[in-house]
This record gives sequence, C-alpha cells and structure tokens, in this order.
Amino acid sequence: MRPEDRQLSSGTPRGNVQLPQRDLQSAQTAAADIARSQIDSIYSQPVQNPAEQPSQHSAAQAATQLPDAYKRTHSAHHETQPNDWQQYHSAWQDYYQKYYEHYYVGAVHQVHQAYSEHAARLGETSAKLNDLPPPEDESMSESEAIRDLRSQLLTKITSGTKKFRKSRHFVPLSAALIVLLIFGFLQYNRVIIANVQAYVTPGDIDPQNIVIDPNASLQVSDDPVLVIPKINVNVPIIWDTTPDQKSQMAAMENGIAWFGIPGANSKPGQIGNTVLSGHSSNDFIDGGSYKFVFALLDRLKEGDVFYVHYEGIRYTYTVTRTEVVEPTDVDALIYDTNKPIVTLITCTPLGTALNRLLITAEQVSPNPASATAAPKNSTTQDRTSMPGNSPTFLERVFGAS
Repeated sequence: MRPEDRQLSSGTPRGNVQLPQRDLQSAQTAAADIARSQIDSIYSQPVQNPAEQPSQHSAAQAATQLPDAYKRTHSAHHETQPNDWQQYHSAWQDYYQKYYEHYYVGAVHQVHQAYSEHAARLGETSAKLNDLPPPEDESMSESEAIRDLRSQLLTKITSGTKKFRKSRHFVPLSAALIVLLIFGFLQYNRVIIANVQAYVTPGDIDPQNIVIDPNASLQVSDDPVLVIPKINVNVPIIWDTTPDQKSQMAAMENGIAWFGIPGANSKPGQIGNTVLSGHSSNDFIDGGSYKFVFALLDRLKEGDVFYVHYEGIRYTYTVTRTEVVEPTDVDALIYDTNKPIVTLITCTPLGTALNRLLITAEQVSPNPASATAAPKNSTTQDRTSMPGNSPTFLERVFGAS
C-alpha cells in the first residue's frame, strides 16, 4: 500500500482526508529548499564561543521540529493552601507524641521490673540471714575502747602533722612557736620547775630526815638545820644575816635565812617570834641548791611537827596557824607573846612573789617554860617588806632590779 492510499480516520463520521499529491521532483525540490534555508540561517547568525554554540545534534533536532512542537499544554503550578500545612504539622506532632509516650512508658516499666527483682533478691537474703544463729555479744571492753580511741587519735594527728609539714607555712610558724616557747620558759621557768619539784619531791623522802620520837635525846650536832619530815625538808639555817633584800637573797642561796626584824628577832629557846624565810621557787639562772626548798610548805596544817637544830639542841615545834598576807604586811610578824614561836615565810602562789605564806608554830620541846627572853632591839634596821624571789630573766634584761 502506498502512503498516498492511506486514509486518516478520526473515529468520527467526518469523512476521509485526501493527502496532497506530490511527484518525485517536487519532493526533491522541497527538500533542497529546506537545506538551503537552514544553511542560510546558520551563516546569517553571529559567531559564538564554542561553549555557547549548540551541539550539532541539538541544531539538527531543532531544524526538524515543527514550530509548535514544545508548546506547553499542562496546567498551572499547584499552590499549597494554609490548611494543608496545618494538617501536615498536626500529623507530625501526633506522631511524636505517641512515640515518646510509648518510649517513656516502656522505660518506667523496665525500672519498675528491675526494682521488683531487686526487692525479691533482698527478701531472699533477709530470709537467709534470719535463719542464721544470733551473733555473739562482741561489745568492747573499756580498755579496748581506750586503745581504739587512742589509735584513732594518733592516726588523725599523724595525718594532720604530715599535711602541715608539707605546707609552706610550716617553717615560719615553727620558728615563731620556738621563739615563743623560749621566751615563755625564760619568763615562767620558776613556775614550771617549781610545780615539777612539788610533784616529784614526795617520792624522794629520806627516812633519815624523819624524827619519829619528839622525846628522844635533845642533843644533836652543832650544825643549824630545819627539818620538816612531812615535806622532806632538811635544810641549813643561815643566822648571820640582816633583814635587807640583798643579804636575805644571798643567804637563801645556801639554805634558809633568819629574818630578824625589830619585834620579831628571837632565836630558838627565846620568848618571841623567830622568823625564817626560804624560796618556794626561783629563776633557773640563780645560784644555789635551795631555790625550791619551800615549794611544798603550803601542805603543812595545824598540828604538823617540824624541828630546828640550834647550838647543839633539837627544838620541836607544832604548827598552830597558817595565813597568806601581802609582802608589805610586816606587822603580821610582830606581836606580843610569852611563848617561843617560829614563823616560816615563803612566796605564794607557787612560782610567783605576789603574796607571802606564813606558817606559825609553837615550841613544845624542850619545855617552853624554860625559854629565855629575846634580846631587845638586836637590830635597828627597819624592813618595809618581806623577802621574796629574785627578778625574772626578762625583768633583768629589760632593766628590772
């Protein structure tokens, strides 16, 4: 069948369309005309860069296409309405809400299940422990508790000491503390040493110093001494003195000093007051071996006995009174009496010279009725205060007399 014999049918009763009749020559002429027009259009266009020139395939395709081959026939671009966006976001929110609800509900369920299993295991352990026999009483004794507390304290102290030693403040603080300790010892050494002496002296009692029978032989050696058995005192008495501070301090380096003042200048075996003074404490730089001889004098009470050896005779005295007075209260030593009396003087409180302790005792042996009268006005030197301690180290350094 030739193309000319074909008929186009549209499916509708419009009839047949007859194609135009062309011979071979006219067809060739038409094709040649099309080729010429294309060549003319190519040479008539301006020269372009190779990148801007269309490809041969595109040019040939454009030449063979009909003028309206690419005319757009589809509808306009679709526009999204606001209601559509709202529905879109609502759908996503609903999705996420349901997702996280499911996630957290599952997590809570897992935690609850884990706690339930743990509680079940604890219940089993408790049941096993209840089946065990009761523990024995392991309470700590008092000594064990003390050792445990001591161990804990030592551990804490050791740990704190190591940390402090590593600190940069250790050296200056240690140096300052050492300086303070040195100055403190120099100023208060008599208090420290006197209290130590007062603590250890009772354990040093020499039985030979204790006179048991006051009615024993009254004959003793010619050495003048004071013997106080209760406080372990056996000390020489220096009779060759005057009431001034310098003479008293020099005498007390070698024992105790006779403090003979007008109105109280008797000696053993004489009616009146025999006053003997001694140190209870003194500075470590001071000389002598009797700086703490009266450190325990405050322990003497009414009825206690002591002895004085004078000119080969032992005199026995019984304590009748103790009192504390000011250093300037010299009148406390001067009073009328018809008995032979001895008063012992020392500083109090221990380690200071703030006040004076007076221990008064009456003679009981030999018979006090045989006592003679004391000499009148054996010394004319008045005394305004009782003897005391020497100045401390720092007082001497800074000018105290």
